[in-house]
Amino acid sequence: MNIALLVMLPLLGGLIAWQSERVGVRLPRWITVGTLLLTLAYLAGLIADLPGGRLALMTSPVDADTWLLHSKFEWIPRFGISFELALDGLSLLMLVLTLLLGLIAVASSWSEVDFRPGFFQANLLWTVAGVIGVFLALDLLLFFLFWEVMLIPMYLLIAIWGHESRSAAAMKFFIFTQASGLLMLAAIVGLAFASLQNTGVMSFSYFDLLLVDLGPRTAFWLMLGFFIAFTVKLPIFPFHTWLPDAHTQAPTAGSVLLAGILLKTGAYGLLRFCLPLFPEASQAIAPIAIILGVAGIIYGALLAFAQTDFKRLVAYSSVSHMGFVMLGIYALNDLGTKGAVMQMVAHGVSTAALFMLAGALQHRLHSRDMRQMGGLWHNAPRMGACAMFFALASLGLPGLGNFVAEFLVLLGLFTVDPWMTALAAVGMITAAIYSLWMLQQAFLGQADEQREFQDFGSLEMATMGAMMLGLLWLGLYPQPVFDLVQPVLQGIYASMQLTSVAVLP
Repeated sequence: MNIALLVMLPLLGGLIAWQSERVGVRLPRWITVGTLLLTLAYLAGLIADLPGGRLALMTSPVDADTWLLHSKFEWIPRFGISFELALDGLSLLMLVLTLLLGLIAVASSWSEVDFRPGFFQANLLWTVAGVIGVFLALDLLLFFLFWEVMLIPMYLLIAIWGHESRSAAAMKFFIFTQASGLLMLAAIVGLAFASLQNTGVMSFSYFDLLLVDLGPRTAFWLMLGFFIAFTVKLPIFPFHTWLPDAHTQAPTAGSVLLAGILLKTGAYGLLRFCLPLFPEASQAIAPIAIILGVAGIIYGALLAFAQTDFKRLVAYSSVSHMGFVMLGIYALNDLGTKGAVMQMVAHGVSTAALFMLAGALQHRLHSRDMRQMGGLWHNAPRMGACAMFFALASLGLPGLGNFVAEFLVLLGLFTVDPWMTALAAVGMITAAIYSLWMLQQAFLGQADEQREFQDFGSLEMATMGAMMLGLLWLGLYPQPVFDLVQPVLQGIYASMQLTSVAVLP
């Protein structure tokens, strides 16, 4: 079975959905749902065909044979460029998250988009295809190609189907990510030339570049190109300013994709490329990364509390929560890194749900201003119950996946820097403040008896229920996630010559 079909299926599905809009409004939606389900089934088939115990195999970043799946075809052999894709436990987890949140995005836009519905669904699928490519590509030039490809359909989703200031928000999103991506491209080319000087053969393959011997100064500057590109996408303070505008102006499906999966490509890049390719430079920059992570947690939480726009509040909360991902990665130990991975998954689910709520409110009230809300629980009890659940998830209620993630990050960071851990813990307190304040402003208080307000229907409740169950499962039984990524993290530690803190088996 060909791993490349995981990318091709959404690309082809997008073309079909685009052309099907001539038939009617509903057909593109069902084509998108069918394409995502087919891709998910194909991924399940790939995993089912693996030999028994393969998922538990330790992944060595240097040895392609220890990866779950690996495929390589020559593309431009003169310059050492190939079409190389591979799958391990970390990328498998991210692919499942991507496809499931793709389905959530379709559900969130089911009755929202009437203008050019086929082209809308096509861009949604092409964004998913680009993200899948990012999680699979191991030729660094191919990785950069997918990195840029996923930006274009997301730009179109914001610029065409966004809200009142969509053009400016889309342009800001594109400029930030494109400019930082060019820095990464320069670093990729520099790394390939270093490979040429070391071996006499130019290569962009991840496995070859892991073996390149770099001087400390060269390694630091090359690492910085990757680091900036990934932290802009994450995003981390002070590179976060594109995110609130993009989230606020994007259609609901665009916000779900942005928060749920596009931000996670930045964290994935730090784990997959920055740490193994530049181990000494990554350890050198770790204290700065931790400071930026703590600053992002506190700054994002304070700005979230200052918002009256529902979507903008959730957007700033994402800046705060992504700070925990940065802390977990650069704690450089087992607990912190597992917490970061869990935060990637749990945040993707909980924030996607909050953006669905924000989109539903705007669709019904034609406003995102929480000062014009209040008492909505009386008008829409099902929506109010969902809002309460995901607000509690966002603040880190024990028993839900977000708590497991943030607790592990803080526990891992405590072994490195107790004072920074204490500052980061303030973020959990401020999260409780802005989450409960959001709930109070929008759903509690005095109800408007004259307001006609439609509660969630069966489709919305089914979608919300699935995400609730997912967060409960992550909070009560997170071990399968840890088992899936443990071999990958061991491989990263081995490549960095770090000792994993074996607290979680």
